[in-house]
Amino acid sequence: HDVHVAGFDDVPEAAYLSPPLTTVRQDFIEVGRRTFQVLARQISGEADGKVRDLVEAELIVRDSTGPR
Repeated sequence: HDVHVAGFDDVPEAAYLSPPLTTVRQDFIEVGRRTFQVLARQISGEADGKVRDLVEAELIVRDSTGPR
């Protein structure tokens, strides 16, 4: 009751652990796409290296956090 655990990446097994794992879900395909776009701009000299591009994440609350 004193410890809460959360993961990051929402692997399919997370919902079936005991207790089911609270996790953060993020679209890693989109993260990769945006990362490649930034890299391509930097290689071509179109970017100065200062980039902040956030991909929205979703918190999936399961039994490994919160009151029981």
